[in-house]
Amino acid sequence: MAKAIVIYETRSGNTEMMAKAIETGLKKAGVDVELKKGARATVDNLKDVDAVILGSPTYVRSLIAAMKTFLFEMDKVDLKGKVGAAFGSYGWSGESIEILTETMKNLAGMNVIEPGLRINRRPTEKGLEECREFGKKIAERIK
Repeated sequence: MAKAIVIYETRSGNTEMMAKAIETGLKKAGVDVELKKGARATVDNLKDVDAVILGSPTYVRSLIAAMKTFLFEMDKVDLKGKVGAAFGSYGWSGESIEILTETMKNLAGMNVIEPGLRINRRPTEKGLEECREFGKKIAERIK
């Protein structure tokens, strides 16, 4: 069975809502999924997965601190060729998704699904459905 991990951080709960909806989409498509907060994630969590999905809200045009720290940890594992995807909520600019995407693609050598998923502020039901569909799209790539 294909396996994915969704690693995210949240401050107001918006990115967490997105993470759970992406998890639902992956599970419905038959993927074994682990959901983990960035502050608690380790490089051991990245072993034996087919896809790494990273989520972060954008604060002051950057990633939330725990996800910045996790990217340094992630660099310790060979993820070349694995599927990657990025998502997050934002208020006015949304740079976190681009930062995550570029890091996975250019530094880790991952096969990144582009564009990443950006949702302005709190996801509506329509936004949560986009997240579930994003999960299914990731599942199609790793199956």
